Amino acid sequence: MNAPARDLHASPRSDWTREDIAALFDLPFPELMFRAATVHRAHFDPAQVQTSTLISIKTGGCPEDCSYCTQSVSNPTGLKATKLMEVEAVLTEARAARDAGASRFCMGAAWRGPKDKDLETVCAMVEGVKALGMETCVTLGMLTAPQAVRLKQSGLDYYNHNLDTSPEFYRHVITTRAYQDRLDTLEHVRDAGISVCCGGIVGMGESRQDRVGLIHALATLPAHPESVPVNALVGEDTRAVESSAKIDPLEFVRTIAVARITMPKSMVRLSAGRQEMSEETQALCFLAGANSIFCGPKLLTTPNPLADSDRQLFEKLGLSPMKLPCTA
Repeated sequence: MNAPARDLHASPRSDWTREDIAALFDLPFPELMFRAATVHRAHFDPAQVQTSTLISIKTGGCPEDCSYCTQSVSNPTGLKATKLMEVEAVLTEARAARDAGASRFCMGAAWRGPKDKDLETVCAMVEGVKALGMETCVTLGMLTAPQAVRLKQSGLDYYNHNLDTSPEFYRHVITTRAYQDRLDTLEHVRDAGISVCCGGIVGMGESRQDRVGLIHALATLPAHPESVPVNALVGEDTRAVESSAKIDPLEFVRTIAVARITMPKSMVRLSAGRQEMSEETQALCFLAGANSIFCGPKLLTTPNPLADSDRQLFEKLGLSPMKLPCTA
């Protein structure tokens, strides 16, 4: 099946069909890479990569049963639950991230959804990070419409809430919240005027058709997410790993490329799993249109390449961090 080429300068489409997306996945690898790189160059400098830092401001004890997550109480990983961090401790981390070159500071809390009193503390964190000249992003679970408005008032730039996988495969991953719950939170975030960070996880035992379904769900939202993190499953202690094989590296690259083509103006973030990827795989991902990474030794609770490793890789590939302010 041939995937039709599109006008690179046309407005981003929200009418992608699953057949369209499946046809992109099926393209010969050189053709898919060419199309993705062409789309990337039409909207971004291919030699610049946004660098973000992600910290856990409240770890463990989450009541959700997400099978991939070490922070779920349903996964006996031995991870100890912590209290919400103090504001000044978070700002200390943010200053260090800024000084290391990060342009966006992301904060994650292991909640089903925040309590209003805790939300006020998070809003103080957002205000403090904004004052440092960085973009802000939080991921706190499900939000009500008033909570989204409050976060917007604090100056929040981005809210992360992933769809994780296709609607069909979702029930094999999570049972404590519905797919529509996630879509509702995204609607609240968008209505409040906050930019959306939304992607998924691959390598959980899903099929290519499920990866098609995930990208279809993302690319047919009323507006494309401004940031699209693509995560490869990591962590041997989660239930999701028990019945799944790690995703083939070239299939992962294909997923990045299809995300780039279908959501041409989004930041496509090479997220969790880089620690286990070769430099060659990461290079192919950048060629396929990935233009954002997390820097720092840890993503919430999972390992991430050290800053020196990323710096050396950037030097080898002739890449440079995007300058502040980032305009994803």
